[in-house]
Amino acid sequence: MSAADPPSGRSVFDDLHRTSKDPWDFATSPYEIAKRAATIAALPDRNFPAILEIGCSTGYLSQALAHKGDHVLALDISAVATGRASARIAAQPGAQAPISFRQADVPTAWPNGVFDLIVFSEVLYFMMPQAIARSAALARAALAPGGLCLLVNWTGENDLDISGDEAARLFMRAAPWTCLREERAERYVLQLLQPPA
Repeated sequence: MSAADPPSGRSVFDDLHRTSKDPWDFATSPYEIAKRAATIAALPDRNFPAILEIGCSTGYLSQALAHKGDHVLALDISAVATGRASARIAAQPGAQAPISFRQADVPTAWPNGVFDLIVFSEVLYFMMPQAIARSAALARAALAPGGLCLLVNWTGENDLDISGDEAARLFMRAAPWTCLREERAERYVLQLLQPPA
């Protein structure tokens, strides 16, 4: 890479996680704690054997999702983030589902497998429109029968090309989805999706 080339998404997020152990204050932010609780509360009261989380960062939502299923595969573009998440969870053993953390740039490195729940929490608006559309198609194809997809998007201002609302619209237009539930809070919107019958 030359000095004129922009940094890759991975290097940006690696640097962010090197600079701070918890870049978005997942552990202590009242916003993050309340949003995490709302995210889990939006899910039906059932077991999801295989859960896929896109954009796991330091793994706080992954840890909450583990109580809803048998296994969580948590992906992030940053290897620093997934390493930190894995170490943090390993230091807190408990009676919850296993969580596997893996560095992956979605949608390019979409994982193999079939999932009962796929979660995109505050990650879609970091993608370009084509990547959002591709992610929607891959998520739709990777869902088990009866599987669900949960979107959580920040709705405040950001300095990115796409807003959270626009990211959700692009995702839902790119593949056939039925919206089972939508909740709009002061700073985020949550949508629970299912492929149409």
